[in-house]
Amino acid sequence: MTARILIANTTIINAQLLEVRLLAEYFEVLTASTGFIAIETCKSDKVDLVLLDVMMPDMDGFEVCKRLKSDPATSHIPVVMITALDQVSDRVRGLEAGADDFLTKPVNDLQLMTRVKSLVRLKSLTDELRLRASTTRNIGIEELLSRDFATEDAKPRVLLIDERKTSVERIQKMLRNTAELDVATDPNAGFFQAAETAYECVLISTAFSDFDALRLCSQLRSLDRTRSLPIMLLADEGEEGRILRGLELGINDYLVRPIDQHELTARLRTQVRRKRYNDQLRASVAQTIELAVVDGLTGLHNRPYLDSHLQTLFDRAVARRRPLSMMITDVDLLKSINDSYGHHAGSYVLRECARRLRKNVRGIDLACVYGVDEFVVVMPDTDSTVAKKLAERIRIDIEQLPFSVSHDGEPIAVTVSIGVSEILKGADTIAALMKRADVALYRAKNDGRNRVVVDVACLIPDSDERR
Repeated sequence: MTARILIANTTIINAQLLEVRLLAEYFEVLTASTGFIAIETCKSDKVDLVLLDVMMPDMDGFEVCKRLKSDPATSHIPVVMITALDQVSDRVRGLEAGADDFLTKPVNDLQLMTRVKSLVRLKSLTDELRLRASTTRNIGIEELLSRDFATEDAKPRVLLIDERKTSVERIQKMLRNTAELDVATDPNAGFFQAAETAYECVLISTAFSDFDALRLCSQLRSLDRTRSLPIMLLADEGEEGRILRGLELGINDYLVRPIDQHELTARLRTQVRRKRYNDQLRASVAQTIELAVVDGLTGLHNRPYLDSHLQTLFDRAVARRRPLSMMITDVDLLKSINDSYGHHAGSYVLRECARRLRKNVRGIDLACVYGVDEFVVVMPDTDSTVAKKLAERIRIDIEQLPFSVSHDGEPIAVTVSIGVSEILKGADTIAALMKRADVALYRAKNDGRNRVVVDVACLIPDSDERR
């Protein structure tokens, strides 16, 4: 695993020791001797993780961390604070400043490297989501990156998996004002509960009488639904080896009993903030994809999607020697509707026609916007006879129920004309298929509109049928 680590430490010997350890693991290392230099380095260089000393000459590490986490350009960079301070209040202060972890000097090599690798993995996931989401600024990515999810009012829903009654009661008391806490005392039941419910964090105790808590962590990490669900391990003193193994398996954080309430809530807040941030990025990616392939007015797929996906459907039909039909639907006299009732009425007619068309096609059919007032439906495994019946059903559905284009006006009648074509056996192309459907549509409109016309080539028996 390669990553760029920034060591912000004023003590040269301590910085050199950390640098040697990281270089031995093939990390790229940067250094900063002051807080201002650390902040500017994070802004100007690609930094994957910051190892931040609390004692800095110009501003302390708490202030450096707070500034990094409050800036949208650097808030996603994990920060591990390293200090000689070992009081719980110091850890809580660092976590509340936004730190992702807090290590006490002298730092154990194995603990340091395991923590660094775990946070770098999380950072790489966030970077991938940020890259995808930033492909467009129309989805509000700048607003998203500036949000502070830690201050959102909604309480996170959290699952505690712990079989000890006294431990459960203590955690419930600690989190009663912070989270909506569900409890599972059986680890197997807890696994299914975590998989089936939208939790924002899972707390797992290591103190099961006859079950390995790390196996439960491993199972949650192997399941798609819970792969990105934050996991916090609640361990007993003397379980350092188990904690390190848990970090290698992918747990996000841990606490050692006796658990301090302020540290628990601060660490939980950190995990929930990161999860909400990544969830929003995933939603932005999904929205980006939808915007790229869906027509905003009608909700049907757009022309670029048709051009891309039609080739796949066509090639598959040819390879499998299966029928494939296409219809082009044109809204009759849409210009007259716009002229008489306004363009808002024309937009409503297009939306309603698209809705009725979508209602009548199958899930495997591809329905797209083709022109201003035209729709295309591609029907795999469908010959022209069946396609004509489907086209008639769409035509009748649109004709029979008038369109209410205004609140106070009379409903108006709307009709459509439809041309149908089918892949011809032997040599055929997408362009020829669409051309024949377009010619059939022209005939439908020329013959009086409000009718379905099938391409004449589909009506001529092929050579096999004549024999």
